[in-house]
Amino acid sequence: MILGSRIVIVGNSGSGKSTLAKVLAQRIAAPSIDLDPIHWQDRVGHERDEKLAADVVVEAAAKPRWIIEGVWGELAAAALPSADTLIWLDLPWDGCRENLSRRGPWKGAAAEQYEGFLQWAEAYWQRTTPTSFAGHLALFEGFSKTKIRLERRSRIDRFVSGLHRCAGEA
Repeated sequence: MILGSRIVIVGNSGSGKSTLAKVLAQRIAAPSIDLDPIHWQDRVGHERDEKLAADVVVEAAAKPRWIIEGVWGELAAAALPSADTLIWLDLPWDGCRENLSRRGPWKGAAAEQYEGFLQWAEAYWQRTTPTSFAGHLALFEGFSKTKIRLERRSRIDRFVSGLHRCAGEA
């Protein structure tokens, strides 16, 4: 599979976006940009101004090579005009929950904050915001360049395995 050099990855929390971004970043020798630190100003729960955050993404997307990943659909949308590839990790909740349980709470998170986060992530299919299934579906359907939708962990694993085979053949 031929990958572009400007890739956006979206999906629910726990779907494996950061892990895939690291693999792809190595593959194309590009920086991996996590949207969380752009969305949150200085700590989780303290949102950055939406326009300022979008400006940071647009500036990053002006570079020739990058992987931008996150659940934040409105920020992913800011990168899409410069992107050549969109990957949507559309995993079921049980897979996301398993990854989130393995990862555990973010540094400094109280138990009730983490529980609230898990409830928010589980509501991915009910929300209608840019951070939801509906929001990511709209991004995916509206993107006219290369797009890949991976709906099971086994498909992600095969996708990554295919990248390694291609790298070995080069």
